[in-house]
Amino acid sequence: MGRSDKMATISKPTTARIPAARTLRIPKGVAHIPLYIILIAGAILMLLPFAWMISASFKTLAEALQVPPQWLPSTLSLRNYQEVFNQQPLFGRFFLNSVIVAVVTVISVLITSSLAGYAFAKFNFPGKNLLFVFFLSTMMIPFQVRMVPLFVMVSDWHLTDTYAGLILPGLVEAFGIFLMRQFITSIPNDLIDAARIDGASEPRIVVQILLPLLRPALSALAIFTLIGNWEAFLWPLLITNAEEMRTLPIGLALFAGRYIERVDLEMAAATIAILPMVVVFFLLQKRFIEGITLSGLKG
Repeated sequence: MGRSDKMATISKPTTARIPAARTLRIPKGVAHIPLYIILIAGAILMLLPFAWMISASFKTLAEALQVPPQWLPSTLSLRNYQEVFNQQPLFGRFFLNSVIVAVVTVISVLITSSLAGYAFAKFNFPGKNLLFVFFLSTMMIPFQVRMVPLFVMVSDWHLTDTYAGLILPGLVEAFGIFLMRQFITSIPNDLIDAARIDGASEPRIVVQILLPLLRPALSALAIFTLIGNWEAFLWPLLITNAEEMRTLPIGLALFAGRYIERVDLEMAAATIAILPMVVVFFLLQKRFIEGITLSGLKG
């Protein structure tokens, strides 16, 4: 090797290989742990009053007023629940009235919302968009604005102190029509057209094709409507004068005002009032969540 070649070799810079820095990857499940902790803490905070209400319904008055609170009763007894019905004999009638009003209203809303939503989603007729906007605009009018004309109308029809008067304002819901219309829009038209080609009538299409596909949305709408009617207070208070026609929220308020110092009895009455909603939600929980998800993503 010549001198010039040696000099060229020496003059070449030598570069050392630096190992690449390794990035620290956090497992996906571990990264979500703080979020899970926050959600669990929030759920516990929201459930604490509910848990104390159920616990106090089984306690004596002295245990319910104890400070600091005793979470578990010394003995489990249904004495408070029996005392509620003994002190207020019409409490069972209040419960029955709420059941009748809620069930009839839910059935009516599901039927009317499904049919109207199907018409707005899959049919073309003059003024369809204008009529749909009109239905949506009624959602922006507070009930307090409609309360006076509704009361005058129902009174003129002699429907005070009747189930018809209690049920009438909730038979049709604009929100239900909107929800069903958004969900039905996502159903392919080819599916309905194929049924029509096979000779299926519109009622058969609704019953055999549409309603099975609408189960998630119907479950969500049923829970919303049931909760809204179960806890309704203002309209039943206005339209009923006879005590036997009162609904459960009004009966619960009357009971709490009459036995304001009996916290144990108040908690037992409140547990009776809220128990049906909890049972219905757990029965329809899966379809409720699915209906909310699909209704939000489709349409």
